[in-house]
Amino acid sequence: MKNRVKNLLLMGAGILAGITLTSATHAATSYLTATRSNCAVYINGQRIELTAYMINNENYVRLRDIGAKVGFNVYWNGTVQIETDKPYTGVAPMEPKPNGTVTLPRDGSQYIPRAGDVIPCDDGTTYIIKDVSRWDANMFAEGPLPPLPTPTCDWSSFPGVDLPAPEARHFARPDADYLFVRNLYETRRMQYTLMNMAGANPNTSVNGKLRYGSKGTPYVRISLSIPDDVTPWSFWPWRESEIAKPFNGIPGSYALQAWDVYRNGVFMQTEYQIYVA
Repeated sequence: MKNRVKNLLLMGAGILAGITLTSATHAATSYLTATRSNCAVYINGQRIELTAYMINNENYVRLRDIGAKVGFNVYWNGTVQIETDKPYTGVAPMEPKPNGTVTLPRDGSQYIPRAGDVIPCDDGTTYIIKDVSRWDANMFAEGPLPPLPTPTCDWSSFPGVDLPAPEARHFARPDADYLFVRNLYETRRMQYTLMNMAGANPNTSVNGKLRYGSKGTPYVRISLSIPDDVTPWSFWPWRESEIAKPFNGIPGSYALQAWDVYRNGVFMQTEYQIYVA
């Protein structure tokens, strides 16, 4: 019965809700104006809680959300991949090379480290990940991280932002061997959170759109890398309130980035950094 429900949902998805699933690259560079919809979705006569969106007078439900509710896997790896016989993860499986070396994603999708992964570093060395037991299990976190934020304002009113290239910085110290991996997925979490805050604040927005000055200068400017010669504000684990503190409705330039930190092969934390110019 469960497989039959999956198949019916997949076959009727376009009729039901005009379902969309876009690549992370598209999400990072092109934004849709969307509002919440009260569209109801039922499975076998029982209503399920799904977030629906109204875009161009059409109701949309994310295929990822249906996969999570019904129990089939769906993810993006350049095309939409659906696995009806596997539980939902929403994450494309990393395909290690034969020697265990992994290629960090360039499109802002999520890289989930595994013990045994071999990371090529910027200094020409390789770094072996040995322990990831602390991944997504920080006792000081508010809870498991949700999916990336969705628009609560007009994201298309913000200037486009380019993702930086993947980066793995290796630092060998007498006391420990460190690796810093640029986390593009969590950097986008910071970006989308800041955009929603700016779009909801009257100091930086008008009617849900980003404000611009008389010379066409946006009130909030965002970049996704921080120069090495400045000292950013850093925090971990993720807390949305830490983005609100430096923003506080103040127009300006915001540089954001996130790094996964390893010490002697052990994952320590994802460090979030923000710099306000």
